[in-house]
Amino acid sequence: MSRKCEVCGKGPSTGNNVSHANNKSRTTWYPNLQKVKAVNNGTVRTVKVCTRCIRSGAVTKAL
Repeated sequence: MSRKCEVCGKGPSTGNNVSHANNKSRTTWYPNLQKVKAVNNGTVRTVKVCTRCIRSGAVTKAL
C-alpha cells in the first residue's frame, strides 16, 4: 500500500535536512494520512486520505 492520498494524490516529498553548521542530509516528508471509512459510490470502504482532504470535506465519512 502506497503512502499516497487516494483523493488528491498527495505523496512523499524529498529534500535536505540542513543543520546549523550547514551540513546536508537527505530526508523524506510524508503526508499525514489517516484511514477513514468513507462512502464511495454508495458503498462504504476504508480509504487512506490526507487530513487536508478530511478537513475540506472532500471525503464524506460513513456513519
